[in-house]
Amino acid sequence: MLTSSELEALLLTLTVAARAVAFGLPLAIAMAWILARGRFPGRTLLDALVHLPMVLPPVVVGWLLLLVFGVRGPIGAWLQNWFSVRLVFTAQGAALACAVMAFPLMVRAVRLSLEAVDPGLEEAARTLGAGAWDRFATITLPLAAPGVVVGAIIGFAACLGEFGAVITFAANIPGQTQTLPLAIYAALQSPGGEDVAARLSLVSIGLALIGLLAADVIGRRLRARIGR
Repeated sequence: MLTSSELEALLLTLTVAARAVAFGLPLAIAMAWILARGRFPGRTLLDALVHLPMVLPPVVVGWLLLLVFGVRGPIGAWLQNWFSVRLVFTAQGAALACAVMAFPLMVRAVRLSLEAVDPGLEEAARTLGAGAWDRFATITLPLAAPGVVVGAIIGFAACLGEFGAVITFAANIPGQTQTLPLAIYAALQSPGGEDVAARLSLVSIGLALIGLLAADVIGRRLRARIGR
């Protein structure tokens, strides 16, 4: 059984991950479409920048977020002065950090699915008078649905385990920004906290397995349904 503080960390983790996916997935779909369909100078550089969080140390990503979205950063100061919105050291900031770290994973999953869509179907719709948005909404996106769903699930699962960027940008504040990985870290720093760390680690392992299995099963079923 989890204690009230452990349940709080679990619920906060799920909430942060859900917010991160809700914010990041639409942007990931747009970026995946640009990379899959676009042909323009600098496309390779853009692709590299999108995937940069996958190879950078998460602490570096968190530090960069502090520079940009901190109270003295260009975007953070603007949000603070005009909308009284502060992201640093908040649950919203934790969601932003998770979204940035999961963004390349979501883009990659959606892009692979978009690249598997037959361009001939889009061209046939164009010859019948369908506009760019109509083709995307009624043909491309439904056919790419397996990648979109898998990207969302993989992104959600990745957010559940994000540590470095979150602790750097949002800190480790119990009840506010302390997600499961941060709670495990705090438990390991406390005398006699091994049992708490082990219990929370088992919860994290269970959530990760559920996410990976769900991505595989749902992805296969969607691909079978659309005949791919």
